[in-house]
Amino acid sequence: MIELLNTAEIQAYLKRIGIDDIKEPTLKFLFELQRAHVQYLSWQTVDIFAGRPAEISLQDSIQLILQGRSGYCFHLNGAFSVLLRSLGYTVDWHRGGVQPHGEQPRVNSFHLGLSVLLPDADPTVERWIVDVGLGGMPFEPLPLRYGTYGSAPFTYQLMPSSVLAGGWRLEYEPNGPSEGVDYAPEAISSLEEFIPKHEFYSRAAESPWHNVFLLRQRNEIRSNELRGCILRTHDIEGIRKTEIRNYTEWRNVLTELFHEPLVNYSELECQDMWERVQSAHTEWKRVQEA
Repeated sequence: MIELLNTAEIQAYLKRIGIDDIKEPTLKFLFELQRAHVQYLSWQTVDIFAGRPAEISLQDSIQLILQGRSGYCFHLNGAFSVLLRSLGYTVDWHRGGVQPHGEQPRVNSFHLGLSVLLPDADPTVERWIVDVGLGGMPFEPLPLRYGTYGSAPFTYQLMPSSVLAGGWRLEYEPNGPSEGVDYAPEAISSLEEFIPKHEFYSRAAESPWHNVFLLRQRNEIRSNELRGCILRTHDIEGIRKTEIRNYTEWRNVLTELFHEPLVNYSELECQDMWERVQSAHTEWKRVQEA
């Protein structure tokens, strides 16, 4: 387990997600933290696409955030758990499994889930689901109490897991990137189990993220996804898709919408990345039109 962040590190992390002040570990602040984290730190495969995947130790994940970068579930939830513990919250890690469209539910440790124990915040709820590691997850913490949450078009169903006794399942809104995610009820104390999963995700040719340039981000009223050159925007008015046509537009969308300025890459590396993205998009369009 990583040592807790010191005050300067906490302040730097909070500044990264647009929060100015350290506050008491209340439910209200927990809501503020998750909302900011989801909005300012996109779920993404940029480093995987570039062939430079970051490791998932807690220290590596924290540095990823503090250096102005981001990642996917193991990085985002790993780092967020350290921030929360440093702020005084009681946080547990859980094994999770995401169910892609057309496949079966599972708890296979390909997702790191979080929960926070706040027994004094609500007389009917002790534990809250806190997950900033999936682009399709809720904008705010959810009480571990079965029911429907969120406003259209972002509604979620929380129910008992059908694949693991005592576990819980969160089903995405209808147009989400996956069907849902199942969580194991027991807390775990080590990330060791997730390391081979990360190795598969980040390096294997069979990985769903192999050669995929993908970012997901949302705010209170809208979700955004950039897959290659296609920007998908979803809000109460529906789903709109826009084709990104040039390098300048691509960099602007990354920086302004996804808060991803590619600080770890030189200008030449960014241009090379864009050429790969554009080439893959051109091939995709050719196949679609055939």
